[in-house]
Amino acid sequence: MNNKTMLNYLAELSANNNREWFHEHKKENKEANAHFEQIVQELIYGIGTFDQSVLHNVPKELTFKLVRDTRFSHDKSPYNPSFRAHISSKGKLPIPVGYYLMIKPNGGTFLGGGLFADMFSNATSMVRNYITAHPDEWNAIITNAEFEKYFTVKGTVLKNVPAGYDKEHSQAEYLKHKSWYLEYFMDDDEVADEKTFLQKSVEIFKIMKPFNDYLNKALKDFKMPTR
Repeated sequence: MNNKTMLNYLAELSANNNREWFHEHKKENKEANAHFEQIVQELIYGIGTFDQSVLHNVPKELTFKLVRDTRFSHDKSPYNPSFRAHISSKGKLPIPVGYYLMIKPNGGTFLGGGLFADMFSNATSMVRNYITAHPDEWNAIITNAEFEKYFTVKGTVLKNVPAGYDKEHSQAEYLKHKSWYLEYFMDDDEVADEKTFLQKSVEIFKIMKPFNDYLNKALKDFKMPTR
């Protein structure tokens, strides 16, 4: 299997998002999933050239299932027709932040970095406090010419600077955030060319690294909540 075949499988799953079709095409699913794990392995090696903290990871432990949790969703489609993985020093946990990949046909593929999860109030406070204390370092990262060529900082944003923070702070715009993340989208033709896709992905992830490093310094004392 190659990247184009994998994209075709996901496109067909999107058009036939039901359990009958999914189970009738278990062989294609198994092949597509195995190919995606190969991609993740290549990315681990590539990222490892500039961030050795990810090299210990096993691809299958970094990927997310296609099956959706529809209990609290209006959309009852049973599957998410995309292959996703998060590569970080501690695997696929959202913190520490790392390198996120979603392969989805019709322009939905993107490379991500930073803190996507905004449900951890402690994490949000840690990042806000760190930006407050280290505004120049933050500004240097997000205004770097190479960074600005590919990214703008996204995330869930409040209308106002939250209580307890200076409304006149030089980075007040980013203190409104509850999450801070990056996305770089790729079209299907870019994804289909496997060699080019891997090279470009590693290049983009390398440019993300200072942003991730900054957030991980802010989050170094974060503890994942236990049930």
